[in-house]
Amino acid sequence: MTNNLDTLLTALYVFCDDHVTGRRRIGRPPLLSDAELLCLAIAQVLLDFPRERHWIRYARKHLRHLFPYIPGQSGYGKRLRAAGPLIAKVIRKLAEVTETSTPILMLIDSTPVPCGMSRETVKRSDLAGDAGYGYCASHSRYFWGMRLEQHGARQRHGLYARVGQRLLAMAACIWHNTNIDAPSKRSLIAYDH
Repeated sequence: MTNNLDTLLTALYVFCDDHVTGRRRIGRPPLLSDAELLCLAIAQVLLDFPRERHWIRYARKHLRHLFPYIPGQSGYGKRLRAAGPLIAKVIRKLAEVTETSTPILMLIDSTPVPCGMSRETVKRSDLAGDAGYGYCASHSRYFWGMRLEQHGARQRHGLYARVGQRLLAMAACIWHNTNIDAPSKRSLIAYDH
């Protein structure tokens, strides 16, 4: 096996389809399966497209050979935000089947992302229970927000989907690198092209 994006997405699709996503309910099947949705979400992270509009345009032009149907921006966003439990299930399953002798990965630092500037915004924000006050030493100022990289979320369920999407991409790459016996199991560099 090689460690390129097409191979990763194909292997992950087969894994999700065989081990994670269950049989669909009665009725017409969706044009984009759950396994395909997860693969699209991982590709979005690895190819560094924080905005859904740009990602869908790119995917329709460059990834048609992997995904026969790519939904519109709103349909993709709704499915992705609703897929939180499925993303958690896949991360858990990937962790179960990935043998690793490396110590636990710790995410230590990130860039502070302000979510609001005024007291009124802080009080009425949907992220009020999750965001908090912090200090950014590099900017020498206090902020109210979260420490995440380009989350692009405006509401709680969108934030959780974005974070889960990034964790899933990382778990999928580690799983795939372990399966192909890559020299560096935690390297994501091979897939960001």
